[in-house]
Amino acid sequence: MKNTLDIVYLIPLLPLLGFLINGLGRKHLSKSLIGIIGSGVILASFALSIWVFMQVKGGNIPPDVHYFDFINIGALKIPFAFKIDQLSTLFLLVITGVGFLIHVYSVSYMHEEKAEHFGRYFSYLNLFVFSMLLLVMGANFVIMFIGWEGVGLCSYLLIGYWFKNQEYNKAANKAFIMNRIGDLAFLIAIFWLINKLGTVSFSEVFSPANLSKLSPTDITVITLLLFIGATGKSAQIPLYTWLPDAMAGPTPVSALIHAATMVTAGIYMIARCHVLYSMSHLTMDIVTYIGLATALLAATIALKQNDIKKVLAYSTVSQLGFMFLALGCGAYAAAVFHVMTHAFFKALLFLGSGSVIHAMGGEQDIRNMGGLNKKMRITFITFLIGCIAIAGIPPFSGFFSKDAILLSAFVQSPLLYSIVLFAALLTAFYMFRLFFIVFTGSFRGTHEQEHHLHESPAAITIPLIILAILSVIGGFVGIPEVFADGGDKISSFLSPVIAAHGEHTVSHSAEYMLMGLSTALVVIMIIFAWIKFRNYQRTGAEGGFGKVLENKWYVDELYDKVFVNPLHRFGGFLKSVIENKVVDGLVNGVGRAVNYGSRQLRLLQSGQTGSYVLLMVLSMVLIFAVQFFLRK
Repeated sequence: MKNTLDIVYLIPLLPLLGFLINGLGRKHLSKSLIGIIGSGVILASFALSIWVFMQVKGGNIPPDVHYFDFINIGALKIPFAFKIDQLSTLFLLVITGVGFLIHVYSVSYMHEEKAEHFGRYFSYLNLFVFSMLLLVMGANFVIMFIGWEGVGLCSYLLIGYWFKNQEYNKAANKAFIMNRIGDLAFLIAIFWLINKLGTVSFSEVFSPANLSKLSPTDITVITLLLFIGATGKSAQIPLYTWLPDAMAGPTPVSALIHAATMVTAGIYMIARCHVLYSMSHLTMDIVTYIGLATALLAATIALKQNDIKKVLAYSTVSQLGFMFLALGCGAYAAAVFHVMTHAFFKALLFLGSGSVIHAMGGEQDIRNMGGLNKKMRITFITFLIGCIAIAGIPPFSGFFSKDAILLSAFVQSPLLYSIVLFAALLTAFYMFRLFFIVFTGSFRGTHEQEHHLHESPAAITIPLIILAILSVIGGFVGIPEVFADGGDKISSFLSPVIAAHGEHTVSHSAEYMLMGLSTALVVIMIIFAWIKFRNYQRTGAEGGFGKVLENKWYVDELYDKVFVNPLHRFGGFLKSVIENKVVDGLVNGVGRAVNYGSRQLRLLQSGQTGSYVLLMVLSMVLIFAVQFFLRK
């Protein structure tokens, strides 16, 4: 037990130490040393996470590891404790494993930064990983919330990393503010639990004794508040517009925070609280349809985006919608499975886009690319693997996790399945539109860009190759039972934490038919994209419905008109009227009144003795009058 306690806390502590060393020593350390420290602490955490994972698999670690009482006030005791079970250890592997590859990639990608800013960048990355580890390891809602706020802060810092660009600062502010909306709901849910149960520890909140104390209304309100928190962090309708703007940050940041880890925090939180969610049918329906709407809306927007990172950003929003749909259908293990596979192929795609941007000298408009397969073979092949995986072609990883989600939707409703399948087909189309425009046809950039086209260095391509391999084989941990009994290892591994999602109500033949249908339609969409975009030539501005999609359904403009501009006007009113006239007027009025009163009282000091005697007599008469006639 002592050995376990000594090991577990080191997993988040090492990235925290990396943050402190690189942050405080950024002006004194060389870039090579900063890169070694920043990447080394994550590698060490990954190694420890593997050890802990194996111990959990063998049943050798208690689920709750208690260190000290974080808050102890009267009857309320909130321990600083970690929950080390199947769910948290799976996320530990994804966070530290993918995180390490992104750190290594960053060493090369950010090499042109000055040493001081290089150290600042890696300190932020390390702090983010620390916060994310704290979020998934916390044994109660308070520790989870600390990590939850930490990743929001790091997101703000990393999106606005190039802070001299005001547009990037606006994107960072937008992410921070929109996340605060969800975080407030999360915080209210925590206080609600404290008020009703007097505890926030997962093991106590989810116990039958405490669940019986919660009324159906309590459960619905708490789960909805938590879900609002998840919509902010995991970019669901209506709080999703911050994530595409977050592409202002460096590309490795997009891969780490906005593809593999931070945006999956909401999925983790709902999966952790699945006992509560399963008790509220209303909340489950809301989660299902919000996820469905988000998946569909983001997929349509991605069809007409021309910024390579914006296409991937809306793809992330859409894929998160798929995960929430699975959660709403009760397929918690399928959602977690898709989190894992999505981390592999989406990190691969973001890092691949970074390799393309690196070769193009910072160019991100896909209309100015084309024919890159001739100059960037490794990036071309790995990006193709990522596109195949996200499209859901067997036997790549995305096929197995997306099939599990589609099956859960079919069990819920054939109509629901049809809509989800349509969103999946859009995914295949817009991803291969991106792929063919970038890598096939003739080069459409400048002569100077074409002259400098080259494959990225090994520090960039090696993480791409590793992630490509994971994108190919990562799905084999969740082979459907229809293919092999006991093949779904991820569901059986998570079963002690998340009960299996009932028995399938479809026959094996129907399941085969559904798989064949989705795969055939996806292949048709890829062929259609190939025919349409293999020899892409830039055309004029979009018109009609295409313009609506290119402008993202004008949701940002709607938010500006309904929320942002009225708030700015209200703020202007408070400043010009309330601040300047009321508050300043009151303060200045007091000063003027004192000044005026002093000038008037000064007139009484005339220097004439007769006047002073008269005033004394009048004062005495007044005092006697008050004493005799007014006082009772």
